[in-house]
Amino acid sequence: MEKRSYAWFERRRRTKALDLAQEQITKALDTVTLLYQAIKNISEGKKKEAFQSIENLFKVEKEVDSLRTEVFKELSKGAALFAEYREDLMHLVKRLDTLADHVKDVARCIKMLGDTNVPKELWDNTTHMTSTLVDCAHALRGSLEKITGDAAAAMQGAKKVEEIEREIDEEYLKTKALFTKFSDKVNCGAMVIFDDLVEFIEHAADMCADTADYIVILASRE
Repeated sequence: MEKRSYAWFERRRRTKALDLAQEQITKALDTVTLLYQAIKNISEGKKKEAFQSIENLFKVEKEVDSLRTEVFKELSKGAALFAEYREDLMHLVKRLDTLADHVKDVARCIKMLGDTNVPKELWDNTTHMTSTLVDCAHALRGSLEKITGDAAAAMQGAKKVEEIEREIDEEYLKTKALFTKFSDKVNCGAMVIFDDLVEFIEHAADMCADTADYIVILASRE
């Protein structure tokens, strides 16, 4: 009876920690969506709307940080038998937090480029790249939500994340290839910042794929 009660206790901890992690990915997804809106507005010349999306993004990113702390607090209540699962879940939430950090870094680059005349083709390519990042984050969320109910579906969702991440890699290379085309139209400082912007989007996609790897591990433990 004691062993059964202990197993229930451990299961309850896992479920609550996963619920918090799911809330965290929802917030991280919100940052990606706000980023897409910001870049789309910038590409259409709507600077005021873009900057409002960025300010909203910064607020949501702070909520992602807070949720990471809440997950860690919940996991700290687990006992020895919870150790392996706890470690994997900690890796997952850390990566969700890093995903939001990369998205915030992209937003910072947009703010720095706000008064710079960046060719629309560059913004359009980056808008498309970010739209695909939204798809990647959606797939990640769907995969995470399936961990406790359908492990096979969670693993399939993680595979989808990796497929979308490869699409972003291709878009990343196409966008970088445009740099030489516009090198005489954008000053060096702005081009360096734009290069960072594109790199951060690619890093965010990589972090989605890294997070998906831990979803596979967690699903296999269920």
